[in-house]
Amino acid sequence: MTISVSARWRAEWAPTGISPELLAGAVATFALIPEVIAFSFVAGVDPSVGLFASFVISVVIAFAGGRPAMVSAAAGSVALVAAPLMHSHGLGYLLAAGLLAGLVQVLFGWLKLGVLMRFVSSSVRTGFVNALAVLIFAAQWPHLGSANAATLVMLALGLLLIYGLPRLGALLGWRALAVIPPPLVCVLLLTLLSSLLGLPLATVADLGQLPEALPLWALPNVPWDWQTLSIIALPALAIAFVGLLESVLTAAVVDELTDTPSDKNRECTGLGLANMAASCFGGIAGCGMIGQAVGNVKYGGRGRLSTLFAGVFLLILMVLLKPWVSQVPVIALVSIMVMVSVETFDWKSLRTLLHHPRLSSAVMLATVVVTIATHNLAAGVTVGVVLSGVFFAFKVSQMLQVQCTDDPATGTFTWRVTGQVFFASADAFIEAFDVRSAEQRKVCIDVSRAHFWDVTSVAALDKVVTRLRHHGCAVQVLGLNEASAVLIDLQRPERQQ
Repeated sequence: MTISVSARWRAEWAPTGISPELLAGAVATFALIPEVIAFSFVAGVDPSVGLFASFVISVVIAFAGGRPAMVSAAAGSVALVAAPLMHSHGLGYLLAAGLLAGLVQVLFGWLKLGVLMRFVSSSVRTGFVNALAVLIFAAQWPHLGSANAATLVMLALGLLLIYGLPRLGALLGWRALAVIPPPLVCVLLLTLLSSLLGLPLATVADLGQLPEALPLWALPNVPWDWQTLSIIALPALAIAFVGLLESVLTAAVVDELTDTPSDKNRECTGLGLANMAASCFGGIAGCGMIGQAVGNVKYGGRGRLSTLFAGVFLLILMVLLKPWVSQVPVIALVSIMVMVSVETFDWKSLRTLLHHPRLSSAVMLATVVVTIATHNLAAGVTVGVVLSGVFFAFKVSQMLQVQCTDDPATGTFTWRVTGQVFFASADAFIEAFDVRSAEQRKVCIDVSRAHFWDVTSVAALDKVVTRLRHHGCAVQVLGLNEASAVLIDLQRPERQQ
């Protein structure tokens, strides 16, 4: 059965309809503005650099990315690793590093290394999401720490609109309130009230210089030689891998929210192309924005059109509607970000914390703590992945059993090994053999229910056999499965001589 072009377009670009996609993209745009400007200051660049980057990244990845409805832009994790290069060598070298980072990300996708996402456990993903929710909320605190009464009242009103309008619409049966995302109503009403009442509120114009023209294409203004490469190589790799990590994890979160799969390798390639394009238009590199992606999905975004419109609408607001956007009170955007942080946090994880296995809960908490302490999502996820691997190896090593039987009729001492023998269980494997008790006896080591995984396990078996022979035992190893036998033959080529 053939699928028409229009049906295919709608399935990928606007599965929920054009209007919901555009409105959801607009919500993501308003959630982007304060974050992108704040991250620009973290990186040490003008807000226009981060805003231009967000526009270009959103537009390019809408076409090239692998996860529909996902929002990507200039992000804080990338800004953290980019800041030292910006401070030491300037914007030109930062843009060159972004270009090289994009190339690395494209190669990562082409080599289909997105499969490495499988090594990130569910506990790490939950910790990643919860830590990011906390960081999003914490990022709003500078706007609230010294807030006046008018600011706090407007924050309360903004949250009341965001959470109250859907309930009011359902209670009164007003379909219009179900169609228009409450965050947009929040921005419009709070801006109108602020202007009419002349309230002393900080506005978007107070956050920094906004763009005054469209971005222009140009290669980074640096010498293209080996010295430049030596300067940007390590920062570019850091930008590339931090961006890949956050984007792939964000894609996995959106997969769960929408109950749909995505192509992680294409997402890596798309991010690389988007960062290369952003660098050529004078913007810093970026990655997936989980808070904005969650907001986009919450308000109906399911296709690529919402991602595209988030970038296009950002440019329209920043350039064509700049005088109006400049008057939007920051507290209206803070209200949206508070909602995003609440929606991002996995509240179920608190209820299940005591019911899940302790090691899994420890991995989740470690990911949260390290991420919040360092403000570095990559560091938190790395610690979580390492702990997951260590705890997994520990649990598997505990499953090893070695049982001994003595058959007086045949005079044979038999050790039966069950489980996995690898670097974490190799010592326990060796210690299970009491070689003195089998001195001058015929010994059989039955490994038909065991598997030898690595060089350490092969060395452990060799050590046991050597010790037994040293005590005068005639040793026979039975039941090696094919994979274990091949590994042992590869590690002991003298057997083939």
